Amino acid sequence: MEQTLSAINVAPTRGGAAGLTSERLDEIQALLDERRAGFSLESPFYTDDDLFALDMRAIFGRHWIFAGSIAEVPEPGDYITIDLGPYSLIVLHDDDDGVTVLHNVCRHRGARVLTEESGSTGNLVCGYHSWTYSPSGELLHASAPGEIDFDKNCYSLKTAHGRVEAGLIFICLADEPPSDFDDTAEIFRPYIAPHELAGTKVAYQQNIVEEGNWKLVMENNRECYHCDGHPELACSLFPTWGLTDGLIPPHLEEVWERNKTAQTALEQRCRRYGLPYEVVEQLDTRVAGIRISREALDGDGESFSADGHRLSKKLLGDLRDFRLGRCSMHLQPNSWFHLQSDHVITFAAFPISAHQTLVRTTWLVADDAQEGVDYDLETLTHTWKQTNLQDKAFVELCQQGAASPFYEQGPYMKSEYQVEAFINWYIQRMREHVA
Repeated sequence: MEQTLSAINVAPTRGGAAGLTSERLDEIQALLDERRAGFSLESPFYTDDDLFALDMRAIFGRHWIFAGSIAEVPEPGDYITIDLGPYSLIVLHDDDDGVTVLHNVCRHRGARVLTEESGSTGNLVCGYHSWTYSPSGELLHASAPGEIDFDKNCYSLKTAHGRVEAGLIFICLADEPPSDFDDTAEIFRPYIAPHELAGTKVAYQQNIVEEGNWKLVMENNRECYHCDGHPELACSLFPTWGLTDGLIPPHLEEVWERNKTAQTALEQRCRRYGLPYEVVEQLDTRVAGIRISREALDGDGESFSADGHRLSKKLLGDLRDFRLGRCSMHLQPNSWFHLQSDHVITFAAFPISAHQTLVRTTWLVADDAQEGVDYDLETLTHTWKQTNLQDKAFVELCQQGAASPFYEQGPYMKSEYQVEAFINWYIQRMREHVA
């Protein structure tokens, strides 16, 4: 029987294509080489278990991945667990106000050490045989009757890289992480820092499992061609996002003019307060691809609500005006963000299998904001709860279509240029790894 990637060790630190038969490697290499620019990917990229395993190795095993925000682990000892395909990670707030990232695999017989999605801990105790580790991963206790020659120093939990940038937590499983993330952090830090995420708290977190490949989740996020399917979001997000003069359909011309007027007013306020707003777009021209800008919202221009009005009475950080639209950031490969003056929403896509993805959405408000006094939780979360469910349905329709024997690649529209950039970034990274 031909050995497949799903049946071999997919550790990110091993050789690029180790374990693949030459025939299977040739097949995957051909798919990558024959990628048709400007068109969706061929079906196996969305459905094939071997390609999913390679995704986990080449993308999620080598690059910086958004894991969460510091508001999710506000105190030393607080942790979250992250599952990425075959990998399970513990992200722990350490005593130096950074994060320690540990593989959630006991060094005795491989049991999960921490089984909850989040919590607080001192030492880490495996529930199987009580092997006990320090918060930095050293094995502290593994006593058993009759054991003599047992060197605990050889059995620490395995570690991964972690860093906190402007209150956002990133992890990397590679031995040597891509170095250009430093430059990407320099780009986004001035945009995000004024919101002071370290001074926020989690108001709500939503986990949705979408029956779709992680790339379809990201493709759906990277365009607004489908935004007519988001009636709640369209109340505050201009449906002309991604369009330019010359591409505006007649029924959106009035909206486009309103959008331009609102953007001009927003940029004047940003200059007044010294806030960056310019579009920086390097989605497929660097390894740590990014797009970031500050963009106007419709209505009152303050937040994602039915009339664009603020959803929390508390301003974030040192911001002095509610009318600052949204700071929008896209990072390759798995995250996007909306930062308003009154709250922040982070989104992360965590692959489960070739046809399942966990999408985690987290709403952050000022740490002194009181539910029921400064914000109503249902109103705060309504727009994006509904939008996420609508996106889930869209992604699942695409997954079903990709599995059809009659699926054929289709062209991206001009407004879907960010989808093309995401796919181009993905193909570049996969070619590098396979090579």
